[in-house]
Amino acid sequence: MPAERGRKLGPAAKPPAPVEKANVKVPPPSAAGAPEKAKAALTVKLRPAVEKTGATAERVKSTPKLPPGEKRMKKSRIIITCAKGIPPFLREEVLSLGFPVASQAVASLETEGTLEDAMRLNLFIRTGQRVLFLLEEFRAQNPDELYSQLSGIAWEDYIYEDGYLCVTSSVDNPTIKDSRFANVKSKDAIVDRIKKKRGRRPDSGPERTGAVIDLYWKEDWCQVYLDTSGEPLYRRGYRKIPLKAPMQETLAAAVILATSWDGHGNFVNPMCGSGTLAIEAALIAQNIPPGLIRSNFGFMHLKSFDESSWKNLIKMARTRIRGSSPHKIIATDISPEAVRAAQQNAAAAGVERTIEFAVCDYSETPLPAGQGMVVLNPEYGERLGRLKELEGTYRGIGDFFKKKCPGYRGYIFTGNLELAKKVGLKAKRRIPFFNSNIECRLLEYDLYEGSRKAAAPPPEQ
Repeated sequence: MPAERGRKLGPAAKPPAPVEKANVKVPPPSAAGAPEKAKAALTVKLRPAVEKTGATAERVKSTPKLPPGEKRMKKSRIIITCAKGIPPFLREEVLSLGFPVASQAVASLETEGTLEDAMRLNLFIRTGQRVLFLLEEFRAQNPDELYSQLSGIAWEDYIYEDGYLCVTSSVDNPTIKDSRFANVKSKDAIVDRIKKKRGRRPDSGPERTGAVIDLYWKEDWCQVYLDTSGEPLYRRGYRKIPLKAPMQETLAAAVILATSWDGHGNFVNPMCGSGTLAIEAALIAQNIPPGLIRSNFGFMHLKSFDESSWKNLIKMARTRIRGSSPHKIIATDISPEAVRAAQQNAAAAGVERTIEFAVCDYSETPLPAGQGMVVLNPEYGERLGRLKELEGTYRGIGDFFKKKCPGYRGYIFTGNLELAKKVGLKAKRRIPFFNSNIECRLLEYDLYEGSRKAAAPPPEQ
């Protein structure tokens, strides 16, 4: 199962125990008219209690035949997937937008809303990967029953017969050896139904550039979703030059939210690489929704898509964008190539004037007067090697913190806690994250005047 998928049917998977509780602070939502923050989570069962009926698949419910306008306003469960370690920050984002949180898993959470609500989530969520709108759930023991059940859904009411379709899946069924077979079987059921009803079948393929249907099949239980995001939300559209081992945009946003930085105070990012951390900080500082940069989402290819509602949402979001700030965002790197790439990526995101770029060693990064955050994402050996060299780098970061960053809070994002010990400072917090399959920590340091050296950090809990 891909790392972003956290839905479980049956005993919930146990997430990795956080070493420190993350102090989550999310800037206020930028959508006008957003409902007030939910005061209590809804109680929604992920798997209804339906008795098995042997080889015959039991239909839990049928797709209601509603006109497009009513489909937009029909509420359903919504799953928002994310990387492991991010659900606490995603939860605060969802609540701040006025949505309830029914449950939280290792790499996802569940809320509820309409397809129009799904549009809003895609526009404003910074840390989520996919927004999945539950369309149907049923039992199926094998591929033939899956085909039969899917054929009973009124796909012609959702997908254009002259459109494009992609099917994705997460499958754990004893009759399926390769999830791609489930994809093909599902796709056949959908396009065969549409051809029968409309006389033409849509094109299909692996690209998530049109309508996307997601199948979750665990044992004999199936859930079918409209993937309203299409391509994952970390694909903001601004990273034109990624360079080596870049941090995903959604992870970068979560790291910034974990620092509680919301545009007040300076944000300094030595070792900026392709600029993802600085760019995400600029988007937060200016209250620019990350979805504003993208021109294509899965929901745009559904028959229920109301373009006028989307344009109104975009217009509203643009009115909430903040202008210049007295606080600075600074991004530096020793590589001229990296700084050029970061500048181009910032320009694509529309924040090139918000960030001050410079080519220099991290230790020479200028720090403005006042307070703020210094956030570094140094190499940590898992991907790029050179562990011995990196020991000196981490010692140097500790010296940089102690000598040049008084009054700031320092942060190091790393997947190598042995290297982190070379910093020589006691971490106030260790916030767990995952960068792909690498378990990482965001280490927080309180930095004081002078060169006082704190005790060695305590062993990992």
